[in-house]
Amino acid sequence: MRVLISGSSIAGPASAFWLHRAGAEVTVVEKSRAPRPGGHAVDIRGVARQVVEWMGVREAIRDRQVDERGWMLVNARNRPMGRMPADAFGGEGIVAEIEIARGDLAEVLRDATAGFTDYRYGDRITALDQDPAGVDVTFASGLRERYDLVIGADGVHSGVRSLAFGPESDHLKYLGLYSAYFTVTDPGDLDNWYLMYNEPGVVAGLRPERGGTAKAHLGFREPQARYERLSPDEERRVVAERLAGAGWKVPELLRQMPDAPDFFFDSINQVHVKRWWRGRVALVGDAGYCGSPLAGLGTSMSLVGAYVLAGELATGTDPERAFAAYQETMADYVAAGLELPPGGAAGLAPHSRLMIRARATSMSMMTRWPMRQLLAKQFGKAEAITLRDYGLLTPAGQSR
Repeated sequence: MRVLISGSSIAGPASAFWLHRAGAEVTVVEKSRAPRPGGHAVDIRGVARQVVEWMGVREAIRDRQVDERGWMLVNARNRPMGRMPADAFGGEGIVAEIEIARGDLAEVLRDATAGFTDYRYGDRITALDQDPAGVDVTFASGLRERYDLVIGADGVHSGVRSLAFGPESDHLKYLGLYSAYFTVTDPGDLDNWYLMYNEPGVVAGLRPERGGTAKAHLGFREPQARYERLSPDEERRVVAERLAGAGWKVPELLRQMPDAPDFFFDSINQVHVKRWWRGRVALVGDAGYCGSPLAGLGTSMSLVGAYVLAGELATGTDPERAFAAYQETMADYVAAGLELPPGGAAGLAPHSRLMIRARATSMSMMTRWPMRQLLAKQFGKAEAITLRDYGLLTPAGQSR
């Protein structure tokens, strides 16, 4: 079968890998003109660790993963208010055992699929016209081709979802936060910890990277989604205005922000799609189910979803039955992955200094009873699925 995948970040290449194992001829289309390097750190948790082992990319990920000792909440003087080491909760805590820049993970997955996947950059899908036998796809470049299946793996703002499932507003739930990420010079005092600082309604963070840089995170609470479709310069202006006067390392981060080549700004949303397929078009990863960075399972759900989707298609049933089985298999796992941690947005960026102090007190007790038992349940969601062997674990063309 000929399969077109939209999106080349994580869910897209992972789907290409397993669909090739299922015998498909795969094309990936990506609207960016070239792969996007860097990006904020993502983690691989629970059963997703098994998926990357099966893909044979665990060592490549190990070579690129970020060396983090854990997460630390600090005050304006950079003094600890609460911390969680990376090995807490079996490596499944706030900072997971496997942390890697999004762009680096995407590159590992693309490298693993480059020999059998047609990657097309600088183009996007503009129309989908499907019938019981296939899908006619029109691209922005003017090209028109026919595929057996189309997979939307193009993230929270999925173009495939908008074309086949209805407007974005039907599926996005805004969580009251905006966040910016960009690369800065390592300040030299991170000591391989991810540092986070709060002022009322504001969050700032620094995560160590390899090679003398760090990833900055600046975020703020906003009741309504009002900063959509701005230019990059307008986005930088909004961030600078909303964090003006904040303490800790924020002034220096704002000073470096205008020159950061990888500046990224977006609202924080969840994605809820009642049914993940329409005819011969299906969604995988954030395009169909995204808990937001607050929930922390997005990358793992993308990796697991890609495996299950291809596995169900490999069973030989018709696509709609395979898509239905894919959703049924993933349903409980995704439901757990969409659950927000206690406090939600208020937990990341409390409204008042009193709430900041109260949260710091609770976080200082995270590894003690009874808080430990509550958090163990939260972090244990990464294991909420049992993966079956669909016959995909042997490379395509080889006998089992």
